[in-house]
Amino acid sequence: MAEVVVIGGGVVGLAIAYELAGNGVSVRILEQGDFGREASWAGAGMLPPGNPEGAATSHAKLRAESHRLWPLWSRQLLETTGIDNGFRECGGIAIDFGDETGGQGDEIAAWNAEGVQVESLSSDRMAELEPALNPDVSSAYRLPQLCQVRNPRHLRALVAGCAARGVEMNTGSPVVGFERKGERIVAARTPDSLHNADAFCVAAGAWSSRLMDVIGISMAIEPIRGQIVLLKTQPLPFRHIIEIGPRYLVPRPDGRILIGSTEERAGFNKVNTAAGVTGLLQLATRVVPCLKDATVERCWSGLRPSSADGLPYLDRVPETANLFIAAGHFRSGLQMSPATATVMRELILGEESSISCEPFACTR
Repeated sequence: MAEVVVIGGGVVGLAIAYELAGNGVSVRILEQGDFGREASWAGAGMLPPGNPEGAATSHAKLRAESHRLWPLWSRQLLETTGIDNGFRECGGIAIDFGDETGGQGDEIAAWNAEGVQVESLSSDRMAELEPALNPDVSSAYRLPQLCQVRNPRHLRALVAGCAARGVEMNTGSPVVGFERKGERIVAARTPDSLHNADAFCVAAGAWSSRLMDVIGISMAIEPIRGQIVLLKTQPLPFRHIIEIGPRYLVPRPDGRILIGSTEERAGFNKVNTAAGVTGLLQLATRVVPCLKDATVERCWSGLRPSSADGLPYLDRVPETANLFIAAGHFRSGLQMSPATATVMRELILGEESSISCEPFACTR
């Protein structure tokens, strides 16, 4: 019998299993599909900077602690599995055309207050750093410590890392219910098996609220569809990640550029639409005009798990003694997965919490 059953094999579930197993815990993962093939795989792998010493909120501390852990995890996974997840510090530039996002002064002040390195860019400085950017940009700032990772590679590394640590991996195993005795969950039920454990952790992304419904707990997590377009061009016309509010252009060293992302309430309908793809291509060519000649290689979409207030749930589930949840990260699941794994290990094992989880409580 596993000590902990993790329900969900996306980046959050895999990271929690990896962290627990690295601390001597026997872990089994139950994944309804294939590991990491939902929102985790679909994202662009942007990793914003943070400063644990200057972070003022629990959400900022989760981001900052993840920023500290990413190079350590990446190096450890490479040494253990031989898989390079593509982690690198590439820097990022946030731009504004004056008609969309605004508020860059407040954003710069917030980064400064946290103690994160930030550089306000003049037009000349922007042109020096990225001459291919549209000169109509009205304001911009640079985050030199912003990093990126290749999502599919990182997920392969996590799967291999979990296996190396003895995690029992189960795909095609949807959880359809729980066996319960009083406040304790004694087993997770799949269509053909019962999986007993001492503790259970739901990390099923956009599907987590459905599992909570099974035990009569209402959890406000809904799927938000995000569409992405992949371009290819050589040589790369820019090297920084470019952010325009919630949208972005992410350059890869191999000449590929990810353009994202839409935010659509479309239920569990994971498709690409003409309007979504067209809007992303228009964004790309407005920001970097020479991309009009780039090759459109493919497009895809993913379902991000969004909570009502934008914060994840990292907590023990109410009215249970041993059921935990780590879900609702929205756009931040990948970037915050290392610190989320640490927090959940502390919660599940009854250790002192390194980050206050009160803002992430189920009852907030």
